[in-house]
Amino acid sequence: MADGNTTNQQKRDEMTGGGDGCGCHQKSTPRGEKELKALKNRLNRMAGQLNGIGKMLDENRYCGEVLTQVAAVESALQSFGYLILQKHMETCVVEEIQKGNLAVVDEAVELMKKLK
Repeated sequence: MADGNTTNQQKRDEMTGGGDGCGCHQKSTPRGEKELKALKNRLNRMAGQLNGIGKMLDENRYCGEVLTQVAAVESALQSFGYLILQKHMETCVVEEIQKGNLAVVDEAVELMKKLK
């Protein structure tokens, strides 16, 4: 802005390496081997559930049974997202706030909205 004020979006752009999405700067989150294995196991179970739903469709299974499995996958994915969000809040967000980067709070709120 011409008056010297920085908007929240400008702060987010600075934090993420710019608003142009060029991919020049990529954030990363180091995860321990145990945590990574647990997350990947959960993801693999969900992939298995999705494959199971595909087989159910091939077998022309009853709609109610298919929908029950869809609900199970949605619940598992929601839970997975909340685990990632919790870790993000405990690590990345805390670290950025400690550095004085309060724009990370806006980013966290937007992420929470996406998970609703």
